[in-house]
Amino acid sequence: MHRRVAIVTDSTACLPAQLTEKLGVTVAQIQVRIGGFVDDEARVPLPKLVDAMRDQLDVTTAPPDPGAFFWAYADAASSGVEAIVSLHVSTGLSRTVEAARQAAAQTQVPVHVVDTRTCGMSLGYAVVAAATVAAAGADVDRVLSAAQRSFGRATELIYVDTLEYLRRGGRIGAAAALFGSVLSVKPLLTMADGRITPLGKALGADRAMRKMIDIAVGRAGEAQVDIAVEHFDATERAQGVLEQLRAELPNVRRFLLTQVSSAIGAHVGPGAVGVTVSPVQELPARFAR
Repeated sequence: MHRRVAIVTDSTACLPAQLTEKLGVTVAQIQVRIGGFVDDEARVPLPKLVDAMRDQLDVTTAPPDPGAFFWAYADAASSGVEAIVSLHVSTGLSRTVEAARQAAAQTQVPVHVVDTRTCGMSLGYAVVAAATVAAAGADVDRVLSAAQRSFGRATELIYVDTLEYLRRGGRIGAAAALFGSVLSVKPLLTMADGRITPLGKALGADRAMRKMIDIAVGRAGEAQVDIAVEHFDATERAQGVLEQLRAELPNVRRFLLTQVSSAIGAHVGPGAVGVTVSPVQELPARFAR
């Protein structure tokens, strides 16, 4: 079926490359700077970034250049689509939406730039929902609706070993109230109103993981959901969380274990783990995959 709508996102969606390729989604890369070195985050080796952070080198991130979005939109337009839906990380965390809108203003087909007010796999699953209905030939209104229902109902839970990296990047906002706690007290965070905000804390990493799992199970309830466990340099810890969620949530359509993008990792720090709970949408049969 002819695709009427193209989907563009940014790399904070944390989607595996093989999935975006299968869905026909274009991904604009957030930039990562380590000292004087800067590159697309997909080309920054994980060990290089982790070592730099642990050595307290200057690590920062920047949105894609508007030119990257312009050429992504131009390529989509040349394929004959009627419109482009561009789904991006919250403006409370990044200026990516601003760069996308600059490019959209110069594009010949309509570009709908959406601030999802979230990040990680809450954004990723919204991209999947939008791309699924787009691939089935849906018009732009249906594609936008699928994306909005997805990110509007998703829950993003975040554990970090320390708030120091978020503090350095100015990303903690209200979570600053938790900063300065004794080292054994570990924070749990969530996305609310487009920003990272405190959700709770626990004594030690193991109890924090257990609390995050309990919250995720409660948010899922009896509904059918998609679950993603994301991590930054914490594979074993994330696998443990995934196994617990598999045991406690029988009504899950899709589980995904993925490393977060380097741009997110640069702010949450090594050892971070996230859980996304995304309620499954009831799509018309012709849009279901």
